[in-house]
Parts: sequence; structure tokens; C-alpha cells
Amino acid sequence: MNIIHGILLILYIIDCIALTVVVLMQEGKQAGLTGAISGAAESYWGKNKGRSMEGGLVLATRIMAVLFVVFSLLLNLKIFS
Repeated sequence: MNIIHGILLILYIIDCIALTVVVLMQEGKQAGLTGAISGAAESYWGKNKGRSMEGGLVLATRIMAVLFVVFSLLLNLKIFS
């Protein structure tokens, strides 16, 4: 069981680092004055945000956050200690 705990710990550390990097790569959510004047939701990028790099980063953040919680719970179980 010690090997499983070690593997989970390594995966947890990798997930923590990757989650930090992905969150820092995302743009701010404020549209600013340009978005308020031109209507950011009506632009091409506003309609296709899910297909852009920003949409991919948001999806990756959600997946890694779920993995973070799962690894945290598994590492705190007394089964793997």
C-alpha cells in the first residue's frame, strides 16, 4: 500500500503544479472599456469562446480541480497510509 500512496502523492503534486500554471495562463474576466462599448458577447470571439484557447484552459482547470479534490480525498484515507 505504500507504493500506491507514493504514486498518488506524485500525481497529486503534478496536478497541483499543472493547475497553478493553467490558472495563471488564463486571461482576466474583465472586459474593460472596449468590451463595454463594442459588446463583447456579440463579437466572433465571444460566440466561439468554447473553441478558443481560453475555453480549453477553462475546461482544463475544471478537470484538474476535480482531480485535485479526488487525490486529496484518496490521500487522506487511512487505506493507503
